[in-house]
Amino acid sequence: MRVWSIANQKGGVGKTTTTVALGGLAAEQGRRVLLLDLDPHGSLSSYFRQDPDSVQKSVFTLFEERKNLSPERVRELILETGCDNLHLMPSATALATLERHSVGQEGMGLVLTKALAQVYDDYDLVLVDTPPLLGVLMINALAAAQRLIMPVQTEFLALKGLERMVHTLEMMSRSRKRPLEYHIVPVMFDRRTQASVSSLLTIRNTYPKTVWPGMIPVDTKFRDASRVGLPPHLFEPESRGVESYRSLYRWLMKREPGVLARGGVA
Repeated sequence: MRVWSIANQKGGVGKTTTTVALGGLAAEQGRRVLLLDLDPHGSLSSYFRQDPDSVQKSVFTLFEERKNLSPERVRELILETGCDNLHLMPSATALATLERHSVGQEGMGLVLTKALAQVYDDYDLVLVDTPPLLGVLMINALAAAQRLIMPVQTEFLALKGLERMVHTLEMMSRSRKRPLEYHIVPVMFDRRTQASVSSLLTIRNTYPKTVWPGMIPVDTKFRDASRVGLPPHLFEPESRGVESYRSLYRWLMKREPGVLARGGVA
């Protein structure tokens, strides 16, 4: 099992779309994929028609029952998405209460790590969609991950969020005692606007060693795909956005060690 967390300390930068797009492409390759929604807002859950306000099986249970988790219990929280090889552990709005309840509680930052260890052989790849703020949920996502993917909107305000996220990673790497490999992914690029072009250039110049050399364009097909609850490549396989995500997926897979990297790319 490999774990990729999709994170940024700014909302609205395409984390959920990136999670679904990459997960869908991996599942298309026959890899067993788990999408895990750590955001109390539950956009990833809603994508697959799960209501975070009323869902009975969710990530929240991992934290509630963290001292008594078994492989069977973790598996009970995982739902079908209707797509082959692609499963979901949904969010619950109750996750928003964890921050105040976790004060003074030992081991709260490693709940996800320990839970995924219970189903280590069930999945090839886990993608974690995260909330846009630093707290116990983000810490869990970063602690569990072997790779971090940071979607960054190509606009000036998003660059500030990127600075905060890179600073957070530096702190986390010190506490982990091992570096967390991360990749910046420019998204929502619109070549028609000077602001977007200028922001993309700034990202590439500021973070030349960690930025993916491509970019994800603005594509209305992403919104249409979410409306019907399908990964973008199943909704419109030849759209500009899907082709860009395929390129990103290939690039990431070339950097994966061992079994995950074998078997070709989409």
